Amino acid sequence: MEQINAIELADERIYPDEVVLQRVLGDSFGAYSRLLDLFAENELTTEWRYYKDGKAWLGKVQRKKRTVVWMSAWKGFMKATIYFPDRCADSLLALDLRPETKERMTSVKPVGKSLPCMFEVRNDEVLKDLETVMRYKISLK
Repeated sequence: MEQINAIELADERIYPDEVVLQRVLGDSFGAYSRLLDLFAENELTTEWRYYKDGKAWLGKVQRKKRTVVWMSAWKGFMKATIYFPDRCADSLLALDLRPETKERMTSVKPVGKSLPCMFEVRNDEVLKDLETVMRYKISLK
């Protein structure tokens, strides 16, 4: 997935509260709010932390102490990324997902031995596939 714009929330001194996120996400803030509701329905918690190595704030979404989703804010959308061991590739492609989601999953380069499944949350259209992949991640031991 080609990166066209730069990650937002790069100032360590500015915590990404609701006002800041509304400014950055713009029209996609409503979809982000529904994403947070989806996390809550699945007993996931979100914690924003500034990571010096990436020089940006990232949202770590966890169930108990297990990280399920990483979020990063970009101008006009929230990126939600779920990492899987490369051994899960066939199982991921067997999930009931839109063809464009599967195509995007197969075109992304692995990160070490992990496969990143990235979703650009601009509207509600992507939330069904994101939820399917997220629940699959939760089901893994």
